[in-house]
Amino acid sequence: MSTRRMPPAPRRGLATRLLLVGMAALVIASFASLPLQWREFFSDRAMQTSAEFLRGFMPPDFSSAFMRKVLVGAAETLSMSALGTALAAIAGIALALPAAGRLGRTARACTRMMLNVSRSIPELVWAAIILVAAGLGPFAGTLALAFHTTGVLGRLFADALENSSPLPEASLRINGAGALAAFLYATLPQTVPQMMSYTLYRWENNIRAAAILGMVGAGGLGQMLKYHLSLFQMHQAATVILAMLVLVGLVDTLSFALRRVMTR
Repeated sequence: MSTRRMPPAPRRGLATRLLLVGMAALVIASFASLPLQWREFFSDRAMQTSAEFLRGFMPPDFSSAFMRKVLVGAAETLSMSALGTALAAIAGIALALPAAGRLGRTARACTRMMLNVSRSIPELVWAAIILVAAGLGPFAGTLALAFHTTGVLGRLFADALENSSPLPEASLRINGAGALAAFLYATLPQTVPQMMSYTLYRWENNIRAAAILGMVGAGGLGQMLKYHLSLFQMHQAATVILAMLVLVGLVDTLSFALRRVMTR
């Protein structure tokens, strides 16, 4: 009975080894430079204080009047994340074309720089900027999510277009199809499943970000949490936190199910 030999392990080049050594040195330097007070963190006093703080959340407020407010806040948070992601996906597709080099090198460089700036600014900073013009409420949170996510999705969509096979589009162009028709019938179908997967993943992230944006006045569950914590209404705050966890879990489950359906 013959036995198959395992293939030899790939050789690690000098660049890979240097990269691993550099990453290890960076981790060690991070631990050495940061004032990490592990002993105080796990001290008896810290444990007692944390336990007393957590006991203040019990029991959560499940009264019907407050639960109605929580449902309204959850609907606002969900709407902010869904609408912000949808706007970002539309803008990302439009910007992915020049970012993928479809309109020349100059347009590619300018668009990618704009996408880099858009995603480099966190959602909280976008919200703080937009709140000055749009005022408090979910509208500012929706735009903040859209601006940041446009930079992320635009870059991912552009990379997907660049990495797609050029042969189907070239075959259509050789046979007389126009540039737009060749793109729509050859290149775009290759990348749509990947783009949808990216969009759903960003929706998962945005539902968490939308809950946090309320802390700066952008509405939803985050604004409710900030309000009740500032008044030390811990029972109501516990209910809002539980609503956040449930909402994030539902969106994660739905997004995972949709991705599985698309990849079958």
